[in-house]
Amino acid sequence: MNLDCLRIQGGKPLYGRITISGAKNSALALIVGAALGEEPVVLENIPDNTDVHVIFDLLREVGVTVQSLDKGKWSVDGSTLNSSKASYELARKLRASFYLAGLLLAKRHEAVVPLPGGCFLGPRPVDFHLKGFQAFGAEVAIEHGCMIGKITKPQGTRFFINRSSMGTTVNLLYLAVLTPGTTILENAAKEPEIVDLAVMLNCMGAKIRGAGTDVIRVQGVKSLHGTDYSIIPDRIEAGTYMAMVAATGGDVTLENVMSEHIRATITKLREVGAEIEEGETSVRIQMEGRPKATDIETAPYPGFPTDMQQPIGALLVSADGTSVIRETVYESRFNYLNELVRMGADVRFERDRAIIKGIERLSGAPVEAFDLRAGAAMVLAGLSAEGETVVSQVDRIDRGYEKIEEKLTAVGAVICRESV
Repeated sequence: MNLDCLRIQGGKPLYGRITISGAKNSALALIVGAALGEEPVVLENIPDNTDVHVIFDLLREVGVTVQSLDKGKWSVDGSTLNSSKASYELARKLRASFYLAGLLLAKRHEAVVPLPGGCFLGPRPVDFHLKGFQAFGAEVAIEHGCMIGKITKPQGTRFFINRSSMGTTVNLLYLAVLTPGTTILENAAKEPEIVDLAVMLNCMGAKIRGAGTDVIRVQGVKSLHGTDYSIIPDRIEAGTYMAMVAATGGDVTLENVMSEHIRATITKLREVGAEIEEGETSVRIQMEGRPKATDIETAPYPGFPTDMQQPIGALLVSADGTSVIRETVYESRFNYLNELVRMGADVRFERDRAIIKGIERLSGAPVEAFDLRAGAAMVLAGLSAEGETVVSQVDRIDRGYEKIEEKLTAVGAVICRESV
């Protein structure tokens, strides 16, 4: 078990440059999608985080050949896939493990995949996935904690995706590209990671149109070939570091950024007082003085991302004025605010809303990273607080942030990793 903690001395503004890693959520979808092919797919800009390594281990377990070629560069060869069963021990570690259900149904027409784990953010049922699989002709059941699925004569279908679920959209794209006939996915997720997946699959020979809109059309093909592909930058990592600069003050340029993917975050950070300059592949953020209060309501892309709610919440506890955050995606995503109360935050809750009365400055304290994005929020709070903050359960942060303490140290933060 990883018992590392991050020890942070707060109150230091940030200056310099940070290079943003490849998108975690894209990497997970594209790595599994690459295994749909009958030839090796070379993926570049793959982030070095624990979630990515777990998905690689899951693929190896079902026979996929995975090789590291260079820093951030991996080969995935699905021609060696030889098993239809994933293990509970690995699947319990992350939500994206359920992507193997779509992969295995598409390539082997059968799948035994444990119900997934990952950060607990409230109920996130796989019902949407199962109904989608059934629309293609699959027989599915939940037995002994696993989804057991079999499909003998897959056929193209028209399916409405409830709540424009990104995970469901990914799984059904896997199945659609290798299913005879035409599939139409309505109310599909529109995240940049969905577009990234569709572009890669099209490079492998798939016929997908409409990715990035709420209607995706897929003409099934018999097989997919290899390709070389570089994934998009991580929009949540970029937004997190921008929020940290807004909380601490300073002047930081983020490199390897697609600003159009973080438009909602940029808009909110400008509202709190940050000056932001957008380049072709970079974003510069400057901040002086105390942030101003603002209101947030999470929504599926292109709305304000739920994954940015926690870092922005940690920023707003020190804002001038009262802010209201409404969480519409995951019902259990306010737990981190109770940790911030330990640092002096003034917060009260009303159903799906958190009302935050900003204080001038947090005070350092021992806090816990309840989940991946809550962990980022604790680091942000520690950077802006007076005195020392110790963040425990750092393994949860490592799931989605590559070498966070090294990137922050390089721009002037006083932060170090320690073993407890």
